[in-house]
Amino acid sequence: MSSNTKVFEDKMKGAVDHLDRELAAVRAGRANPAVLDKVVVDYYGAPTPVQQVASVAVSEARVLTITPWDRSLLRPISKAIQASDIGINPIDDGQTIRLNFPAPNEERRKQLAKDVSKMGEEAKVAIRNIRRDAMDKAKAMKKAGELTEDTQKTMEEDVQKLTDKYIKLVDKTVEEKQKEIMSV
Repeated sequence: MSSNTKVFEDKMKGAVDHLDRELAAVRAGRANPAVLDKVVVDYYGAPTPVQQVASVAVSEARVLTITPWDRSLLRPISKAIQASDIGINPIDDGQTIRLNFPAPNEERRKQLAKDVSKMGEEAKVAIRNIRRDAMDKAKAMKKAGELTEDTQKTMEEDVQKLTDKYIKLVDKTVEEKQKEIMSV
């Protein structure tokens, strides 16, 4: 790979990393601390992610426990979870907060699988847009005399190989997440 394509590879990797973060937040019926990534609590006037003010652990396959380091945060964390789009009511026992993840029904699992597929398509569109930008840059560099025609072709082939590699990675990631969602 030439140094010209390294920038585009980094961007494609970024698109896959973004997809991984999005998929981590999809609730598949198993307890996953990533569902709390977007939940923030007011901590001394500053909106702070729950993971920075509490210990978050998976105690059982479908139970997430949140133990705040400052017990006065129990109620604010519970309220923040209720206000979020997680869709699970927190159980506060005075020391920890438990989130019980119910197994999604068949219809919900199919909808989640569709959502995951849509996220995968968005990631593939982002990768293809990066490929288009790379191809445009190669043409512009050739026109400006910075590349020979052979070097331009090599760069375009490298970019296409990268695109194929990352599209396959997206497909594999989406397929694994769908299997996880559809298994009860």
